[in-house]
Amino acid sequence: MAKQKFYVVWEGHKPGIYTSWPECQTQVNGYTNAKYKSYESHAEAEAAYSNGWKQNWGRDKAKTAGSGSGYPSNHSKYKSSTTATKEEIDYDSISVDVGTRGNPGPVEYKGVDTQTGEILFYVGPVKNGTNNLGEFIAIVHALAYLKKQGSKRTVYTDSKTALAWVRNKKPATSLERNDSTREIWELTDRAVQWLQNNKYENKILKWNTVEWGEIKADFGRK
Repeated sequence: MAKQKFYVVWEGHKPGIYTSWPECQTQVNGYTNAKYKSYESHAEAEAAYSNGWKQNWGRDKAKTAGSGSGYPSNHSKYKSSTTATKEEIDYDSISVDVGTRGNPGPVEYKGVDTQTGEILFYVGPVKNGTNNLGEFIAIVHALAYLKKQGSKRTVYTDSKTALAWVRNKKPATSLERNDSTREIWELTDRAVQWLQNNKYENKILKWNTVEWGEIKADFGRK
């Protein structure tokens, strides 16, 4: 059973403390510069809410722990970065995330406008895949989406594994190729081909879940 989390919304449609991600998401989607964060206990959430967002949201801590359109088709220039710090969220960006039902299991992913929460693309559910493959494909989908628009906007992901796979231009997965995984592998092969044949200048950043709360594209299936 997933551990209970508590979500503090300092700035949103209705500030307060919420006990589920969907409730929190309702308060922050479409709200410009929403400020929210998850906590492991109600006491922590209450203290954080009382102290205000300036003491809790987007602040750098020395010991912080780390958390559709088709692909156009021509050597990728990967501009990776470590997690952004302090109040340096780049809101002119796309955030991607994956929802799974088992791992492996059905996979779906989406990309949203980080500022507004507007869904820009949504794929799935794909019959059988893994969370990491979904994250990898979602990042490449975002890059392809932005390239079609001639945009250099940042892409955020909360997956270190997927970041490494994009850097290497291929996934390191043990998922077998068979009839049940055919669709996820077709999407994966497409993503790999796109990375091998395209250049891009977009930054791909690790979303700092500990400091900023769940990534804007989160499916709420923790």
